[in-house]
Amino acid sequence: MRCYCSICRKIGGSGGYAVNLMADYGSLKLRGAEKKAVYQAEIDGKTSPAERHFCKACGSHLWVWDPRWPELVHPHAGSVDTALPSPPEIVHIMLRDKPDWVDVPNGPGHVHFDGYPDKSIEDWHKSKGLFES
Repeated sequence: MRCYCSICRKIGGSGGYAVNLMADYGSLKLRGAEKKAVYQAEIDGKTSPAERHFCKACGSHLWVWDPRWPELVHPHAGSVDTALPSPPEIVHIMLRDKPDWVDVPNGPGHVHFDGYPDKSIEDWHKSKGLFES
């Protein structure tokens, strides 16, 4: 899932989007915790409860954790050092926030949403037979 929202695209690199994954919070392993900091975005004048964890030494985005779903963690794909599989399709979300300079692939294997998608990350994985519990 590629997110083009005004928050994610700023931390995702030069592509204009970020790829956030879903994982079991209990599986998170971190080295160098003393170099980690937390940012909470302001959305519509309110501080988001979601915690965006990043490296205060280099600024790399690491993961998002939200107390509303404490069992989950959403690592930024670029911060994961273990191998990740290629997805069978790419879901592009929050396209209403995409800047004009960002090119979004179209065609087979690409699904587009102006806002949030019609399936959660978990439901998408289940629909593709990829969900591991």
